[in-house]
Amino acid sequence: SAFILFLEVRGTNNKCSHSLQYFYTGVTRGINFPEFTDVGLVDGEQFVYYDSNTRQMIPKVDWIKNNEGPEYWDIVTQFAQGHEANFKANVGIAMQRFNQSGGIHTFQWMYGCEWDDETGATDGYEQYGYDGADFISLDLKSTSYVAPVPQAVITKQKKDGVAAEFMKNYLTQICIYWMEKYVQYGKSSLERKVPPQVSLLQTDPSSPVVCHATGFYPGKVMMSWQKDGRDLHEDVDVGETLSNHDGTFQKRAELNVTPDERKKNHFTCVVEHKSGDPIHMILTEEKIRTNSELKLLQQLVFLNVSVSITLMKQLLSLCIDSKLFQSYLKMCNLSL
Repeated sequence: SAFILFLEVRGTNNKCSHSLQYFYTGVTRGINFPEFTDVGLVDGEQFVYYDSNTRQMIPKVDWIKNNEGPEYWDIVTQFAQGHEANFKANVGIAMQRFNQSGGIHTFQWMYGCEWDDETGATDGYEQYGYDGADFISLDLKSTSYVAPVPQAVITKQKKDGVAAEFMKNYLTQICIYWMEKYVQYGKSSLERKVPPQVSLLQTDPSSPVVCHATGFYPGKVMMSWQKDGRDLHEDVDVGETLSNHDGTFQKRAELNVTPDERKKNHFTCVVEHKSGDPIHMILTEEKIRTNSELKLLQQLVFLNVSVSITLMKQLLSLCIDSKLFQSYLKMCNLSL
């Protein structure tokens, strides 16, 4: 669905970059999914999770569980609970603005920061989405919000000024502080290198050939197809990087050429990952796996996308005391 695409995990720009990201999702009732979820990721790996069913922020990796005590979990749980009510309200407010009286709808907030530990360069972003489409986003350079749809103009007017300044300060300072802290906590885990497993799949002789890479970490990977030793750009569809349930990643690249063209030319799938030398998978009929295996893969991809939705959000401050925290909730209230 469209709203899944909005939740795509952003990758870091180079091998020296680290990222800290949070995702909040509010949905209308009527589907088998919590009304509110809240997930945090470091370098694309989920490390905390909250939803409206459990109402408790929980650790998803040992390195955060072993380095933070009860006070931390109390604060981040309070923060998540504070936003849960706002998000439930936001869905209803957005429906009113879009003149909708029913149906399944989603409201989302995504923000994060990046840090290059070699150059010291930092970057950050914040954006909101409604039903899978952009709703409003923060322009860090101008410290103001951009409203691409008329329904978001009221929100822009409310958030420009103090709230925008607060968020810019968070993204450029507080977020970076906690990212550095988390990266140190999970250094051995986050800096591990696991090579991809690469296979070729096809549903039938006339369908596209899928080059599938899975099980790799970190998530940054380059996939391409070559024809007779030269990079092929036409007839190639490279998918997004998706999370696996075990913290590794997967990606696929489709080759859309006829069986005759495959016989007349030499095609190679190239997978480049920091874990080692590029992998060259030469396309031969013997290496293509079966229809049933591809169907299983498609089911797993759908499952992993669903898991990645269940994978979002977090704290915003922990650097600020409780009084300032309460002031922030009033000043930067997420209600539309």
